[in-house]
Amino acid sequence: MTVRLPRRAARVAVLDPAGAVLLLRYDNPEVGVHWAMPGGGLEPGETPRAGALREVREETGWSDIEPGPLLCTWEHDFTRGTVPVRQREHIYVAHAPRRPLAGDLSAAHAGDGILSARWWTPPELAAADEAMWPPSLAALLADLRAHGPRDPAPDLGYVPHHR
Repeated sequence: MTVRLPRRAARVAVLDPAGAVLLLRYDNPEVGVHWAMPGGGLEPGETPRAGALREVREETGWSDIEPGPLLCTWEHDFTRGTVPVRQREHIYVAHAPRRPLAGDLSAAHAGDGILSARWWTPPELAAADEAMWPPSLAALLADLRAHGPRDPAPDLGYVPHHR
């Protein structure tokens, strides 16, 4: 059995006015290629909201994104560098205009295994056959559109990845 270090992280579901979400395409040696929202590990003493804000700036180049309500929390396993981790993520919602990433992000993206970025419309996300983190992202965003933020936000618990 693999021993996994606990890791705390935060992400932001950046939604455009039509409900499309910005996703980054990551490549990870353990779980493979997948799509996820901008985000990553928290620094020591950092709150999830502060980490989400920092991470979205680092990975998009946008300095005007403010994390709003919590969409969900969840846990999953992957390898960070050479270290197996079990990551607990807080995923926040933010609204912004649809636009390209800003600035030269090549070094930051290379370090995090980010291959590309794209906006996914709700129908595209619902029909996607590519791996998404969390796997229930399309349903979570559909519920958000239909009912608004949940209080408390859903805790998806531990979700295994299927390669």
